[in-house]
Amino acid sequence: MDVTNIPTSQKNVDKPDDSKVNKTALAVVKDAINAAINFVTDIEYPIRNIRWITHGEFTAEKGRRQIDAFVLTWEYQSRWVHYTEFVERRDIIHSFLYIYRVHWSIPTARRPMARVTAAANFRVKITKGKPPVSVCSSFSALCPSVRLQ
Repeated sequence: MDVTNIPTSQKNVDKPDDSKVNKTALAVVKDAINAAINFVTDIEYPIRNIRWITHGEFTAEKGRRQIDAFVLTWEYQSRWVHYTEFVERRDIIHSFLYIYRVHWSIPTARRPMARVTAAANFRVKITKGKPPVSVCSSFSALCPSVRLQ
């Protein structure tokens, strides 16, 4: 093997103009960032918040009224009606868990017992010692009621 013909330095290779690729990549990244910001801030349907009561002010009835006030800030069609009910209070190790359910339906004069309903469940966790108060929610899917014959 002849080692004298092995090049000892690399040749300068002309690099292609990457400015178009960089501009396209920058545009894609900007679009992705804007889409992510819009998704996170939910510009089209923002969730409005209310001033929640404090740890010391909390009772089961005040919690129910607060959840009802929160639901009233939502945007929905006027034909939907709802009511908020206190379900139960659970005494867990270091806190109390208050469970509420908001029932939704579209009753009519012909069908006061709606065929389609929805529910939103809220859990309010009050620590036994000191604040904070935490509020969580979950939603059930629209479901037709079943009529037994």
